Amino acid sequence: MKFARATIVTALFAASAAAFTAPLKSRNVGTFTQPTWGSLQMSTTAPPVEASVDASTEETSEVMRPPINMPWESIGEQLQTAFGYSAEEVQAYSDELEGDKEALMKLYKAMQLARGFENACNQAYMQGKIRGFMHLDNGQESIPGLVDYAIKNGDTKYSYYREHTHALASGVDAGKIMAELFMKDGGTCRGAGGSMHIFDKETYFQGGWALVAEQLPYAAGAAKSILLDRAVGLSDDENQVKQNVAPPEDDDRISIVFVGEGGSQNGRMAEILNAAAKDNLPLLILTIDNGRAINTYTPDIATNGKVYEQGKHYGVPGLLVDGLNAADVAKGGKAVIDYIRSGKGPAMLQVHTYRFNGHSPADPEHERGRKEEKQWARSEQDPIKAFEDKYITSGVFTEDELKAARKEILADVKESVKFADASPMPPVELAKELEYPDAPDTDYNLKPAPEYAAEVNARTISPQQMETVTAHIETLQERAKAGEISIGDAINLAIHEEMLRDPTTTIHAEDLQAGSSYDIPKLTQQTYGQIRAADEIIDEGHFIGKALGEAMNGYRPIVELMNTNFGIYGMAELSSAGNTFATTGGQFDMPMTIIGAGGTAPNQALGAEHSQPFHAYVMGIPGLKICTAASPEAAYGITKSMIRDNGPCFLFAPVKMMKEAKGPVDLGKCAPLNKAALLHEASQESVDEGGAVTVLTYLHGVKESETAIEAIQAEGCDIDLIELRTLKPLDMETITASLARTNKLCILDESTKSGGVGATISAQVSEELFDLLDAPVKRLCMDDAPVPYASSMEEAVVKRGSDLIQVVVDLCVGNH
Repeated sequence: MKFARATIVTALFAASAAAFTAPLKSRNVGTFTQPTWGSLQMSTTAPPVEASVDASTEETSEVMRPPINMPWESIGEQLQTAFGYSAEEVQAYSDELEGDKEALMKLYKAMQLARGFENACNQAYMQGKIRGFMHLDNGQESIPGLVDYAIKNGDTKYSYYREHTHALASGVDAGKIMAELFMKDGGTCRGAGGSMHIFDKETYFQGGWALVAEQLPYAAGAAKSILLDRAVGLSDDENQVKQNVAPPEDDDRISIVFVGEGGSQNGRMAEILNAAAKDNLPLLILTIDNGRAINTYTPDIATNGKVYEQGKHYGVPGLLVDGLNAADVAKGGKAVIDYIRSGKGPAMLQVHTYRFNGHSPADPEHERGRKEEKQWARSEQDPIKAFEDKYITSGVFTEDELKAARKEILADVKESVKFADASPMPPVELAKELEYPDAPDTDYNLKPAPEYAAEVNARTISPQQMETVTAHIETLQERAKAGEISIGDAINLAIHEEMLRDPTTTIHAEDLQAGSSYDIPKLTQQTYGQIRAADEIIDEGHFIGKALGEAMNGYRPIVELMNTNFGIYGMAELSSAGNTFATTGGQFDMPMTIIGAGGTAPNQALGAEHSQPFHAYVMGIPGLKICTAASPEAAYGITKSMIRDNGPCFLFAPVKMMKEAKGPVDLGKCAPLNKAALLHEASQESVDEGGAVTVLTYLHGVKESETAIEAIQAEGCDIDLIELRTLKPLDMETITASLARTNKLCILDESTKSGGVGATISAQVSEELFDLLDAPVKRLCMDDAPVPYASSMEEAVVKRGSDLIQVVVDLCVGNH
């Protein structure tokens, strides 16, 4: 069902706009006073209009966070100074809206839609129909008003957990949003997302993200996708699948990201400003400044209240507007948006506003001054009542006209609740269906390449570039045939083959131009250009986040981590990458491949920070496929499959074997992402005599185990050596087949005793295959102590081949 976004308001809940307001005469409309949020004031480059002092100003002099009461003239001065508009152009923005009664009514309905929907949500929450966390937007309706007025359907939108009204203003169906909050199958995400995770593919509304400020790099990635479309000549078809049709000449799409002023203090803001300025991204950063970081008074924890000026050092202009005046927010905001649409680059918009509700309905609001501020703001800073007072007084609208609009919207609000009530609960089976976009047993060799690949390559890669990369690929292929290719080169070969096979494939890395540490991204930027092969700042979370935004918008990003332990910086982004397909109800695939060297080899002398078992850290992230590769063949085949997979995948390669280990590669062949490899099979004689053990290992443990086989056999024992090329999903079929022969299990594990990979496998084997075991599972894992630098101490922490020999013999002789 569809509900016109121009029609939803006040709601079943009696607290309507009027209930939160006081007579107009008690407000300071039309006078400008200096903001007092820390040192917040008008930019020195755009001096404020002199404030008039009157009785009403005195009434607010003791308010903890006084209003800014900014007139349009001050906004106009900022637009001229920071954005280069002429006085005539500024006036035209004002005349365009103020002279259009229909547009003003549409703006009013958008605000009423927001207020009414949130009131209905509040009532449903109290009735127990909405559960979990919910965050309401009452008092900040000028922002969805701007979205309705100036943002287009094709613009990508990224919001945070207080996103209901942003989704409504973006055109997302009200009934589906309400059904999502009611955890119903008819919801935007089939009940998988909830209040904090509204997504709608049709309107390019891409979240709803619950970790504060995480949405910033995602929006930058979405903005980069717009530039990618233009550079490679691709666009979305009706199903948002890339087609070989260039965007129109007048393509003016932008990406908009919403963030609070508390979240704007996050380090991701500096990173996104740098990226946006560097790549001239079509990106609007909209800061909703309600003076509260959750409920804490923001100046108590931050000194920079002039968020709109944070972009100065990057050449990114900003504008401050007063959220009390919705028309001014719409006019000024549209001018900023048009600046971005014209190709001049990113911009910032800070809306000074007040939130009428607590952080969530369950919030006790004990923070300093919060209850008093909320009561005052409802009376003095209601943008809906201010709009009504202004335009009724000026004669633009009659009270009856606005009353009729509210009545029209109220009816639709009731319909959205009715739709949500009637929608069924999602089936229990859906949870598992949403685990991965591609099933674990997918044969990636059967996935077709885009038909337009050759044509796109011809227009984006010069003949000289193609000649160079072709020669490079042929050299690597010859090494592979001769069994002389390294793990790093095998991954590089797979990447080039896939980037040529599918022009939507991109890559991000540090030191990318130089090939990084192990040549994984070698020659990518020189071949495909900076637009598809991006050198990145030294923060893995930032470029993993940008890759996530690209993946949501039709591209297949590869992220190379110079060392996988550096991925610790990106845990939030990795977690969200794993969750996105399920959280969005299957709307958004997440074709992202993360590759890096890591693990802990015996005597590697890298110290604790470079020797962490990051593969174990990410094992608990749902939706993430995790593989390892201790040989060029495995690295090559797994890389190709991961790039073709429609979900997030993480390949770990052994840091101390990247150049050392060499071997052949089955060229052109994709490897399964759900299968272990039996590298050595115990002799039938050893099995018959009870002298065989199943050994599970991965990364450097493969080399340690292979070198120990001869010594093990010399002791009269033997092993089934299984390389765990897939840690998740785990290949229990191969493990079961081996245990049915040997009945004994040892895990040579490159992670810690507590919370390690071996702990997970041991538990699963004990639960599912207990009857096959003749002895307890033996784990040779890293000690829980940090890995020391000195080899004399490191031996006590990191297990190796000599340890394996002893444990295998002990298991075979019953010494366990």
